[in-house]
Amino acid sequence: MSQDNTPSETASNRADSQSTAASRLPRQAVFIVVALSLFAVEPAAAQTNAVCSADNLPSMIEGFFQLTTALGIVGLAVVWQADSLIEMFTITPDQKKGLKRHKRSAMKSAVVLVALGPLYTVAGSMMNLPLAQCVDLAPW
Repeated sequence: MSQDNTPSETASNRADSQSTAASRLPRQAVFIVVALSLFAVEPAAAQTNAVCSADNLPSMIEGFFQLTTALGIVGLAVVWQADSLIEMFTITPDQKKGLKRHKRSAMKSAVVLVALGPLYTVAGSMMNLPLAQCVDLAPW
């Protein structure tokens, strides 16, 4: 009888030791990430605002954001017109529903694209983010 209990106890002991090791791993990973973020990020945080002190970088960021916003709006117009054209030639109601969903998702993407810049500008200046102090991301 004692021989029958020994293998099961050994298997349960192995499972306990594996679960203990598995629970220790995330704790160690969290500790390592916290320790590195405290010591490794400090020199980067100590820098002054490198973006604002650069000569043309703020205007380049603004121009890039305005260009990508304009391309997104043009892309919305193209997708909207193409979906409307395809919708005229579809036969089944399921296809028409799918095209209407596609048009709605394109509209949502364009709204998010247009709203992100001003939202970052306002929220960033309220939170004193360094990039928001010298870069205006409003697309107009």
